[in-house]
Amino acid sequence: MDEVTQSLNGIPIRLTAERWVHITEEHCELAGMREEILETVTDPLKILAGNQGELIAVREMETGKFLLIPYLEVGSDGFIITAFFTRRINSLNRRKQVWPLSQ
Repeated sequence: MDEVTQSLNGIPIRLTAERWVHITEEHCELAGMREEILETVTDPLKILAGNQGELIAVREMETGKFLLIPYLEVGSDGFIITAFFTRRINSLNRRKQVWPLSQ
C-alpha cells in the first residue's frame, strides 16, 4: 500500500510498496522506520541536491548518524527512491544544499 507525505515544495511524495520492499531488503535496519522516513521528507534538517536531479532529505537520528531519503519531484508528483543511514558527514557537506538556503 502506497503512503503519501508532502515535500517542502508542497508536492505529494509517494512511498510505494515496491520502494518499501527495496528499502527494507537493502537496508534491513530501516524495517520499522516507515514513519521516520516519511517525516524526514516533510520535516528535514536540510535538503541536498542529488547527482541525477533527485533531492535528498536529511535528518540527524542520533549524534553523527544521519537518515538520508533521496526522492524525486516530477511536476506535481513525486516519489521516494530509497532510504539509508550514513555517518559520512564530510560527503554530505560537499553536496549543494538546496534548503535551507545559506544566509
